[in-house]
Amino acid sequence: MSLSMYQASVPVFIHMLGNLSAILGKAAAYAETKKIAHPVLLGSRLAPDMLPLSAQIQIACDSAVRCASRLAGVDLPSNPDTETSIPEFQERIAKSIAFLKSVSAAQIDGSEERTVTLQMRTGEMKFQGQPFLLGFALPNFYFHLTTAYAILRHNGLDIGKADFLGKY
Repeated sequence: MSLSMYQASVPVFIHMLGNLSAILGKAAAYAETKKIAHPVLLGSRLAPDMLPLSAQIQIACDSAVRCASRLAGVDLPSNPDTETSIPEFQERIAKSIAFLKSVSAAQIDGSEERTVTLQMRTGEMKFQGQPFLLGFALPNFYFHLTTAYAILRHNGLDIGKADFLGKY
């Protein structure tokens, strides 16, 4: 059996965002134990010129949702970046997962050659569906997910590879 565009995207995004949610649950408990205000932890970064944890979570969620919506040919949901606490980020992840669950395999399968156009700061980028998913969307999603994990680990949260990968 071959792997479909849907199988390579939506279930992967849902699983990994669920893992991010579980990690953030641990981060909330850690912040409470260590008396770290959520904005302080959410403002953490690994280098001065990188985006903070808050942006990494927002972009990971947005990457998954935008990929699925573009492949399915449905409107992008609005998701303003207004979160300031871990519970608010948990809600954003839950909303992202709910959107992903609303997209069916029938909407995404067959999108291998669908034209996907992105408006970037440097100009327009055009992809076919499969190269967009495999060469852009998934790597971008994992980059921000991994960076969020690394920021939390760097700040002392006791998490490991099993937390990142989760249970199948």
